[in-house]
Amino acid sequence: MVTTRAGARPRIARRAVHGVLLLDKDAGVSSNAALQRAKRLYRAEKAGHTGTLDPLASGLLPLCFGAATKFAQASLDADKRYLATLRLGVTTTTGDLEGEVVRTVAGVAVDREALELACERFVGEINQVPPMHSALKRDGKPLYEYARAGIELERAPRRVQIHAIRVVEGQGDLWTIDVSCGKGTYIRTLGEDIGAALGCGAHLAALRRTGSGALDLGAAAGFSDLDDLEEAALDARLLPADALVAALPRVVLSNEDAGRFLAGVRRRLPLADSPAVRVYGLDPGAFLGTGHVAGGELIATRLLSPAEVGDLVAARRRPLTVSESLSA
Repeated sequence: MVTTRAGARPRIARRAVHGVLLLDKDAGVSSNAALQRAKRLYRAEKAGHTGTLDPLASGLLPLCFGAATKFAQASLDADKRYLATLRLGVTTTTGDLEGEVVRTVAGVAVDREALELACERFVGEINQVPPMHSALKRDGKPLYEYARAGIELERAPRRVQIHAIRVVEGQGDLWTIDVSCGKGTYIRTLGEDIGAALGCGAHLAALRRTGSGALDLGAAAGFSDLDDLEEAALDARLLPADALVAALPRVVLSNEDAGRFLAGVRRRLPLADSPAVRVYGLDPGAFLGTGHVAGGELIATRLLSPAEVGDLVAARRRPLTVSESLSA
């Protein structure tokens, strides 16, 4: 840390850190609070998350450092997986356990077959009305602020994709389901809709995100695992800066073409058209950014700065960490 004047709080000496941390976020913590804690822990100059996970929810929250922040949108757009626990027979103002109870149906006892039949109705492309207690904005203000002020606004339904719903376990009025869905899906709304389909209502008693695209909760770590680690061990927990775009086709350029690509110059290359590719230099294989190929031209979409490329080149000259080896 950097020492300041007497009585002032010491400043953290920031450093250039590049990569993706798979954080297992605790319930009761906001995504931004988790991000700021991780940023302090890593002493990172630049950090960002890949879309908020409700404070109520726990589970996978990918956090980006340095160059990786430029590709956070890939995780925002990725499919997600959740374990959602539904309390049947109780409807709340927020669709989760933090809201006030507005309706209770006594003696609810739903069997697995009835729940599975109700869930089947919501698999596929469906309309979903965003909840008032959400971060969607109206006139520059999030909907949850209107909701807290007692204001109910009309919301247009949105099309979302539910890939699969599997009943995991439960009995009576408490069941856990495994949901695989596309971006923009509100699981609390899905829970309410399933409850409505059963005729008893429901709210979300717990939520845990288990996957985002190819990223899995099994590879994530909580702050209890990270807080006592030395800096080198913390860095070893990071996936490479290109981890969020690892599913894109890979293009490797000569040194000359790599320099022109980084300068934003279009290059005509013998490549098939593609809406998105990840681009690397030939020597030493450093990640340069993303682009797309149209009419045989490689066109830059998101570029790293020369300083960021230099940092990644330097990182490749040290021994690979376990996480980097798995992602290579």
